[in-house]
Amino acid sequence: MSKLKFSPFSEKQLTVLSWWHPESSYCDFDGLICDGAVRSGKTLCMSISFVAWSFFAFNETSFAISGKTVQSVRRNIVTPILPILRQLGFVCSEKLSKNEITITYGKRTNRFFLFGGKDEASASLIQGMTLGGVLFDEVALMPRSFVEQAIARCSLEGAKFWFNCNPENPQHWFKKEWIEKCHDKNCLHLHFRMQDNPSLSKKVIERYESLYSGTFYERFVEGKWVAAEGIVYPQFSEKVHVCSPPPEPFEKYYISCDYGTVNPSSFGLWGRKDGIWYRIEEYYHDSRREGVQKTDEEHYSSLEKLASGREIEGVIVDPSAASFIQCISRHGTFRPIPAKNQVIDGIRLVSDCLKAKKIMFSPLCRDSIREFSLYRWDSSSSKDAVRKENDHAMDDIRYFVSTVLEKNENEFFVFSTERR
Repeated sequence: MSKLKFSPFSEKQLTVLSWWHPESSYCDFDGLICDGAVRSGKTLCMSISFVAWSFFAFNETSFAISGKTVQSVRRNIVTPILPILRQLGFVCSEKLSKNEITITYGKRTNRFFLFGGKDEASASLIQGMTLGGVLFDEVALMPRSFVEQAIARCSLEGAKFWFNCNPENPQHWFKKEWIEKCHDKNCLHLHFRMQDNPSLSKKVIERYESLYSGTFYERFVEGKWVAAEGIVYPQFSEKVHVCSPPPEPFEKYYISCDYGTVNPSSFGLWGRKDGIWYRIEEYYHDSRREGVQKTDEEHYSSLEKLASGREIEGVIVDPSAASFIQCISRHGTFRPIPAKNQVIDGIRLVSDCLKAKKIMFSPLCRDSIREFSLYRWDSSSSKDAVRKENDHAMDDIRYFVSTVLEKNENEFFVFSTERR
């Protein structure tokens, strides 16, 4: 096996690697918090340091490594670190069915359990354990109950906590309770920028800087805990994103739907050509504006008219629109696909598409164009949230991008994974 090569570590990375050692001036801290920009070199150094510390301080002890999901833990931590540990002389044995890794170095052996902290119910997964320490990757994506339950499991003398995250809303519970109170919690706080990762060239940093704008730029590139405010999609420009689609036929067609009865219904017809998805036409019915409320069957007739005999790969539908999904299935012409409906992740994906000009809009899509100029963040919320107005075309566009483009064009979304 070829040896892995490392660039020289930055000063902050060296601090992460050594803060727990008795000769370090930080060794009396109970925990380490690393936050900041994406690709700033936090995760790998913290993972190596966590394992090294566990063998320095304990033997025959259990530890936890937690992420939003077990899959993200494997992707972000386990897959990168195991080859490094083996090269350093550690013997690593995985039990995939139990989400457990047993690691041995010399005469010492420790066990590392993998956990996903995606919702409030996740706290029950870790109850009853006794741990020497826990590493939280993407801690800002986890519910407070899970994090506090995991910390409560660390009852052994000398146990330490390790936190790693990218910034979220400045009112986020982790920022308020841990980062702002790090001295009260006896934790060392290190804030990372991309420049703290020596393995990133200037060209790569410039590429990341070109990917994002607005709130996401401030969070992921500058590493700031900032509130989402103003227009949701500042990337959208009529001069850039509105154009006449190329002549048909297209390589593939989809229709995306945000279904409403009292609220507006918005359907979009999408076609792909030369790697770009064009919103060719749309159907938008506002019962309040039109003074007429339509039935499922009437909306379905409009769906058929929008498809106009084209071979549609699938109809992406608001997953809560059960009656309309049944209506589509009953007719048997189109395949209904419940949409992925993670709002903030979906907004980020749409932002990426707009930035890269991967989605374009026909001048016929007047309601989409109108909503882009009106769709705004809710500045009164303590969490990232959008105003529930002028959002129906925005929702069906988000459904399409999250469900179709993320699945079929993963090479484009290499920068839009759960690892933020």
